[in-house]
Amino acid sequence: MEYDVVVAGGGPVGLLLGCELQRAGARVLVVDRLTEPAGHDRAGVLHTRTVEYLDMRGLLSRFREGNDTVTGLPFAGLFGRGLNHALLTTRHPYSLLVPQSRTEELLAQHAAELGVPVHRGHEVSALRQDDDGVDISLATPEGERVVRAGYVVGCDGGRSTVRRLTGIGFPGHSARVSALIGYVTTREKNVPRRWQRTPHGIVILAFPPEGGIGRVVVVEYDRPHPSPDQPVTLEELRAGVHRVYGRELDLHEPVVWMSRFSDATRQAETYRRGRVFLAGDAAHIHFPIGGQGLNTGLHDAMNLGWKLAAHIVGWAPPGLLDTYHEERHRAGRRMLHLTRAQLALMHPDEQHVTALREIFEELLALDDTNRLLTAALNGLDLRYGPGTGGGEDGETDSRETSHPLLGLFAPDLGLEVGGVSTRTAELLRSGRGLLLDLTAHGGPARTAAPWADRIDTVTARGAAAGSPAALLVRPDGHVAWAVDERTADDRPPEDGLIDALTRWFGPKDWR
Repeated sequence: MEYDVVVAGGGPVGLLLGCELQRAGARVLVVDRLTEPAGHDRAGVLHTRTVEYLDMRGLLSRFREGNDTVTGLPFAGLFGRGLNHALLTTRHPYSLLVPQSRTEELLAQHAAELGVPVHRGHEVSALRQDDDGVDISLATPEGERVVRAGYVVGCDGGRSTVRRLTGIGFPGHSARVSALIGYVTTREKNVPRRWQRTPHGIVILAFPPEGGIGRVVVVEYDRPHPSPDQPVTLEELRAGVHRVYGRELDLHEPVVWMSRFSDATRQAETYRRGRVFLAGDAAHIHFPIGGQGLNTGLHDAMNLGWKLAAHIVGWAPPGLLDTYHEERHRAGRRMLHLTRAQLALMHPDEQHVTALREIFEELLALDDTNRLLTAALNGLDLRYGPGTGGGEDGETDSRETSHPLLGLFAPDLGLEVGGVSTRTAELLRSGRGLLLDLTAHGGPARTAAPWADRIDTVTARGAAAGSPAALLVRPDGHVAWAVDERTADDRPPEDGLIDALTRWFGPKDWR
């Protein structure tokens, strides 16, 4: 076997997945059909949960350098009452404005640091999987090459070759909205910087005051959507601006890039078929709003990486790989609902939708409503079920769901370990699981000792009042088990810990 995993797609999702696999001990190869990164900034925001993931892997400082943070984002273009990050319970109540090209560049640097091989100009042309692995045919500049791997992950975009070759269905609906985006030049000065909903659609303009290269987006609800392969012309972009904005805008060369997109919304019927997995746009496409697709794809990678590596190394419990579909398909479906809802609220229908928007602005003024939507768009409302066969709806054993943190992202507690100040996120930098023992007697730490080859056990002090007495945290930051100092029925604090350790990290004597 040449590689444990071949990742098809060297964008942000594929690169992050490659890093997670390599960190956990898998032999990984990332391939991409492009000879150079695309350099297109289709998305430009990293949400709060993504920021937490970056912090958890020690990458946040490099992503924050030179990039702005925002503490509010519009929902469906409702700028009057935006989403308020201050309502979130997190150490990072903000989103980070990072161009997608910069995100890809930083993840590529991290991949190089970890020794992840990334082969560009290599396109998957055929797959053949059997009981022991997958043969992957690659079209390369030197001709066809066949590599053998244990698994393949398709991170190769909305028109995924891996998904097509594997025969995974992609149900949903085709384009109903036609949209254009362009980074082009204007000679006009002081073009109003705006997001505007008109009776004909939506226009977004962002140019420097002195003119020059800027961003133009045009969304039309009543025009047919051409083939995605049909190149966008400058005249087509000018005409779209005129129809929606109501006046001509002086757009001309040089053009950085132009593209078309739509509201085509689809989700893979399964995220796994045998030894082939899907992540990112290969698993879900939607109308691009608020960077939700990029962020959801990065979360897919964080969920899959440690599970696949555990199976490769050998300690994965039965059913662990199946929890990837169970957990992330549900998360993807939630994201598609949110994008559909926002697109509906942006419809130019003055009679009905405008009234709905006004009511929605009133709802966003309520903290509870705003908190719910802000958490949803930032991925903070996600609770995973108990796993290894728990089902897509996350049915759980009553004994293990008694703690309110179970399945949620672990709180980033301020701690003292051996006289040194630290945080939960810093204790997860290794990419391993974590047993955090805050009890006075150390019972959970002793219970977890036989799993020391898979999890880090840390005895700590100094957590704020109301913190749990002990936490078992998965490598992706989600709580697998938690307990307070004394349970409601006086069970010992470590009761249920062995079940959780076995469920997520396999039997203690797996070797």
